[in-house]
Amino acid sequence: MVTPILVPFFFEEYVEHAGFLDDQPVFALADGQVRLFNDQGEQTIEAHNGLTTAALSHDGKMLITGGEDGRVIAINAQCETQQLGQAERKWIGKVATGPKGAVAWTAGRDTFVYSDKVVWGKTADNGHSRQFTHKHTPEDLAFAPKGLRIAIARYNGADLHWVGTQATPESLEWSGPHHLIKFSPDGRFLVTSMQDNVLHGWRLDNGAHMRMAGYPTKVKNIDFSAFTAKSGKWLATAGANSAVLWPYTGSEGPMGKMPKELGQRADSLVTCVACHPEDAVVAIGYADGMVGLVSIEDEKDALLRRPGEGAVTSMGWDMAGLRLAFGTQSGEGGMVDISG
Repeated sequence: MVTPILVPFFFEEYVEHAGFLDDQPVFALADGQVRLFNDQGEQTIEAHNGLTTAALSHDGKMLITGGEDGRVIAINAQCETQQLGQAERKWIGKVATGPKGAVAWTAGRDTFVYSDKVVWGKTADNGHSRQFTHKHTPEDLAFAPKGLRIAIARYNGADLHWVGTQATPESLEWSGPHHLIKFSPDGRFLVTSMQDNVLHGWRLDNGAHMRMAGYPTKVKNIDFSAFTAKSGKWLATAGANSAVLWPYTGSEGPMGKMPKELGQRADSLVTCVACHPEDAVVAIGYADGMVGLVSIEDEKDALLRRPGEGAVTSMGWDMAGLRLAFGTQSGEGGMVDISG
């Protein structure tokens, strides 16, 4: 399928985020450091006193991070930092990015949204902020594809807020704790991961419920394909001995359809998935540190990295889909070039 070239990295800290910042490999570590690899070698940014969350901007030009110190900062490829927000006596739970530089984060029971926040050199107080206070602590958040709404995962469901108006949020109810949350790329579906080893979803045009079950463990990572003719319409998920891919063709999404199971192994669970930015290919990370690549259509696979010391915690493609960055809970990381 491919002839991969692996460049290993060693950090000795839990990798919260692995990806590419302006096409350069970047790794955000739980101790608060961000490591960037460019033509000058390895660069270290002391971002936080304990890093809790990170996300790339939509254009890939900035990494947004949050920490136990209550700070939210943006980092560019020149290793410059800009503080975007500060939560007093609280740590940052999650950050999310959206179109046109939008960024949001959670602190305690509050969510802060800046529709055009990440413009380098602007001050933190630029008059475009919104604050939402919730009854339950937000567990995760995600912008809709057009950036007009933001979804908040919470206990017993999710809330949909309009970013630019004071309209009452739409509440989507389903009993139990909801953790991860993600919109489908066409904006028609919203999916959450729940505590009891299932995924729940809503068809947003009519509120219809979707249930995706059968997992032996809690699903801690999900990723949609690009929803193009080349990539197909799939939701890739971790939480089983294979990457479970649910089809999202047709008006009902996965309801009444069987998922695909790719990269199945008897001796290790899938802990991380990353769909290719263009093609019908998914990268699969396992609990023993192994990383594989599988074609969704014909199920041909390739080994990208042999088992290591810890579970794969994060993976990210570069913009061209030719390189994959990964990190593990034991502090191992790497970049795999599949262009050959």
